[in-house]
Amino acid sequence: MTTLVVVKKNGQVAIAADTLVTFGDTRLSSRFESNSKIFKIDTPTGSSFIGMAGTVAHFPVLRKAMAALPREHLRFGSKDEVFDTFTRLHPVLKESFFLQTKEDDNDPYESSQFSVVIANATGIYGLYSYREIFEFKEFWGIGSGRSFALGAMHNSWDKAKTAREIALAGIQAGIEFDKNSAGPVELFTLKLKASQ
Repeated sequence: MTTLVVVKKNGQVAIAADTLVTFGDTRLSSRFESNSKIFKIDTPTGSSFIGMAGTVAHFPVLRKAMAALPREHLRFGSKDEVFDTFTRLHPVLKESFFLQTKEDDNDPYESSQFSVVIANATGIYGLYSYREIFEFKEFWGIGSGRSFALGAMHNSWDKAKTAREIALAGIQAGIEFDKNSAGPVELFTLKLKASQ
């Protein structure tokens, strides 16, 4: 699976991920494949870094689906904008990329089948499979190593001065204790808009 975190502190936003891919009991490390779990997208409102947890197939699909939408429809500057963008993406994922939308017989909505975190100058956001959107005030993590990462980030929050330091603490804990996470670490930072 993965360990992926987003952090917002002291005017800085950070997103970080491990780089291991697993297939059942088989590990595919960065030595054999460039396993980036974060990609950058430039929109009319600025740059965003997007990270995903889930099946490896989601990574190229989400990048290509976003490329298929007009740029003016890609907005990630608020919870509503993230929701609207992923609502527009859902039919593209189904029709062009054959997304299987059913998770359970009692699904309240069609599922997008992935968990996403977003970091940009407006803040840090999370999106889950039924397009539940969260805007996090401090930090969050997704993937199989998230529990370790959340504990480490919580522990380092008061001591660390930057979002980068906290994100590194989270990812390093995930790599240390989650069997499905490994380095090297991929980490990006942005300056938070002044009003945030």
